[in-house]
Amino acid sequence: MAYPVVDAPYGLKPINLIGGQVFAGSTREYAIANGYSTSIFYGDCVALVRGNLERISVSTGTLGTLVGIFLGCSYTNPTTKQKTWSQYWPASTAAGDAVAIVCDDPDTVFKAVVCSATTAVASGARAMIGQNLAMINNTGSTLTGDSKNAVLAPNDTPATTDALPLRVLGLVTETAVSLGSATYSSISTATVTCSALPFALPVGTDVGSLDSSGNYIPSGSFVDTAASAGATSFVLNQAPSAAFAASATLVFNQYPEILVKLNHGQHEYYYATATA
Repeated sequence: MAYPVVDAPYGLKPINLIGGQVFAGSTREYAIANGYSTSIFYGDCVALVRGNLERISVSTGTLGTLVGIFLGCSYTNPTTKQKTWSQYWPASTAAGDAVAIVCDDPDTVFKAVVCSATTAVASGARAMIGQNLAMINNTGSTLTGDSKNAVLAPNDTPATTDALPLRVLGLVTETAVSLGSATYSSISTATVTCSALPFALPVGTDVGSLDSSGNYIPSGSFVDTAASAGATSFVLNQAPSAAFAASATLVFNQYPEILVKLNHGQHEYYYATATA
């Protein structure tokens, strides 16, 4: 089965719960204040402020602020006077009955796109699983109603601090892109010299090698700085966990989408201090 090319971020999309539980579409409704002046898009992070739901920027996270992910809303259209169900909340809408639909289960697993900056699609890697990552705060689309928030591809070693909003749970293999291979020459600290790359390597590209029997060996590292097609070297976030064999075949895979969960202390339900 062919999967579509992932060419842009879309916020956080719920797919299941940790422990293999099914996401059955269970949500909670929260009020949106009449005339709230910020648009909220499907997949955006949201918080409670004085009992009303508001969009929140969580680039690096703030403990105990997130209540969940916005999945649409309803309100009485001030022009048509008709009840409207919308993918996003249009900023400054005059509606006193606005209600947001929120995925608020702290155990929800989300799918998200990894970007190096704004909406430039990058890659996740096996070495990121179990680590904490930041997000990129982008304004969503009024055409589709979808968020454009993304997961920030890390450089160097991913941070472990609890201040970051997301924990990486896995990679989405269905939309992975095999970028090909190159022949290993040498390494100096984390800079790898190889045969000319016939392809560009985005930040976060997963790097491994093949043994003499053709079995895949994960490096425990990923591409730290984007490399251009034709380059004869690239930089890893850190030295591989096992040294590459002489003249080994290096294998590069891009994972535009990863699986994440809201970090434990970020969610209001898992933070003892209540919202002011």
